Amino acid sequence: MNIQAAVTHGLGKPFKLESVQLADPNFDEIRVRIVATGVCHTDVVARDLGIAPFPIVLGHEGAGVVDAVGAGVSDLQIGDHVVLSFAHCGSCGHCLTGHPTVCDTFNDLNFGGTMDDGSRRLAQGEQSLATFFGQSSFATYAIVRSSNAVKVDSDVDLTLLGPLGCGIQTGAGTILNRLKPEFGSSVVVYGAGAVGLSAIMAAKIVGCQHIIAVDVHASRLALAKELGATHVFNGKEVDVVEQVKKLTGGGSNYAVETTGVPQVVKQSLNALKPLGTCAIVGITPEVTLDIHNDLMAEGKSIIGVIEGDSIPRVFIPQLVAYYKSGQFPFDRLVKFYEFEQINQAFEDSASGATIKPVLKMKH
Repeated sequence: MNIQAAVTHGLGKPFKLESVQLADPNFDEIRVRIVATGVCHTDVVARDLGIAPFPIVLGHEGAGVVDAVGAGVSDLQIGDHVVLSFAHCGSCGHCLTGHPTVCDTFNDLNFGGTMDDGSRRLAQGEQSLATFFGQSSFATYAIVRSSNAVKVDSDVDLTLLGPLGCGIQTGAGTILNRLKPEFGSSVVVYGAGAVGLSAIMAAKIVGCQHIIAVDVHASRLALAKELGATHVFNGKEVDVVEQVKKLTGGGSNYAVETTGVPQVVKQSLNALKPLGTCAIVGITPEVTLDIHNDLMAEGKSIIGVIEGDSIPRVFIPQLVAYYKSGQFPFDRLVKFYEFEQINQAFEDSASGATIKPVLKMKH
């Protein structure tokens, strides 16, 4: 079928809305009518750093309605509301033990440009287009493997839910699935964007005593306070390590580092208590550490967390339930854009004007 998609033709090129042919779903695949899709920094990385092949249709925080069902699909049906998440094989050791975010073929399935069988579903004439994260949701329709689609309650505004598939589950899952801070413990979240603010809301759910947000934008720190931060520090105005240690009596138990800025990574480690743990969730370049003084001498840990160590079909419905109960108001992060405003949405995300842009599709 003919669809409209935002095509990226080369490294750093702007998105172009163009007519694209979408194949029918194969075995164990569904076709989803995309209602809305989030804009995520990983899309920026793919566009500007070339981690996936071109030409490509990016987008990996899709939400929509099941429009067609391929053979072999038994747990989804036409009309179901779904959130699309990352691709994973479902059969390797990590997938089978509840860690699909580190699937043995995660990079191939999400960044390799093809579906799991090595074929493509998107084309313009004789030119095939690469797929992203097994979905390519910057389009009016998408083909996905059924296991990458999460059925959600139909009584919740579907246009809001796409970011749960990546950015928001990354922040919340890092707290709830991986760090699992104890009641009364302390956590510092570095970077109050969509991922960081989601971590803050999750830390409030857990009952952390100190939930500290660090950023350089006053507006984001103000929102962090509204969403659950007990204290906020502007990294341009104070010595963050000194202030965290003073507030917590020696340092935080946990840190979530979302910025990817080497200096901030070192801050996050230096502000930990002995035996503290820092989770790195942002795409981070090379960082120089004094392993003895920054890490080993006080028994600290630094870990990488992908997609919040989540099982999307379990975790995303849990987040929706907390949203419905008023305990996880992630809608406060979202600003809507029409699909044709995609380049503006990316500009506003980069400038910090919008925390989580979401593109709405017209059908």
